[in-house]
Amino acid sequence: MTQSVLEKQEAKLKQLNQKIKAEKSKIEQNLGKQIIKSSNLDYANLSNQKIKDLAQKIATVLNHESNNQL
Repeated sequence: MTQSVLEKQEAKLKQLNQKIKAEKSKIEQNLGKQIIKSSNLDYANLSNQKIKDLAQKIATVLNHESNNQL
């Protein structure tokens, strides 16, 4: 009986982890879309390196803002 309870809890945990992963993915996609839209970027010009550079610039700005709020 204990095994069955553990198996059910494990299944619920796996399902919850999948939901969390899906929600994170959804947020990441929405964030990316909003940044592209707000910045008037052209998808055709977004190479992997350009995306990494933009992400670094955004992270720098956000980190700088959060440090100034202290």
